[in-house]
Amino acid sequence: MPTLSTGLIIAGAYADKVRRTLFAQLRDKIKQGEITPQEIAKAAGELNRVLYYILVEKMKTDKGDVVRARIDYEVEDGRVKWKYDTLRLEVFKRIPDEEVASKVEEIVSRIEEILSRAVQYTVEKVLTTKLGDHIYWVKLGEKRVGVIIVTPLDGAAIVRGAVLEPSPVVIDRGRIEYKEGEIDQAVSREIVEMLRVGRHAESSEVEDIIKDIEALIKVEMEAKGREAERVEAWSREES
Repeated sequence: MPTLSTGLIIAGAYADKVRRTLFAQLRDKIKQGEITPQEIAKAAGELNRVLYYILVEKMKTDKGDVVRARIDYEVEDGRVKWKYDTLRLEVFKRIPDEEVASKVEEIVSRIEEILSRAVQYTVEKVLTTKLGDHIYWVKLGEKRVGVIIVTPLDGAAIVRGAVLEPSPVVIDRGRIEYKEGEIDQAVSREIVEMLRVGRHAESSEVEDIIKDIEALIKVEMEAKGREAERVEAWSREES
């Protein structure tokens, strides 16, 4: 039975290491047609969700803490099946080993419940651009983990963007239906499902997408600021 090990790695980089290691280990099976790259990416995303829940939500690890994860798995019927009862984590910070083991056991005992529960993303409106696009932060709790841009098209909208946590996911071209004047409500309602079926990706790709949209936000805000200054100056002249 193969084992995936991340080796010693900072907590902020484990998601990419899981994905790269799993692809490397199953390279021959891809060539032989036993499994698809899409299934491998999906399996990596599943494991990363579990690791995020333990390391970030339960253990409160920082991105600079050092961790190592090991877990056995099998490939059956074109799918990776994780053996969660073999999951072992090492966390190098001031947390007793007993506490880490206790948290792992607690999560493993509830693994089906955790994986069946959708990640509860929410959105926060940033702005509407001059061209009519709507930009939203994507949040987990109070933490910003990504950003999306929504382009309205006659009762439907195209959604693009990405999130970094709990596992890096890209929305290449999502689509949502909405009623006039209710696009914000539609985005809030559909964001969880759009990210659930999104494309698992490397952190570097997600970071590039986020940076591009953040650059657009900066340009739009600067333009709005200049416009506000012009309006204020015009008002003073009129008075």
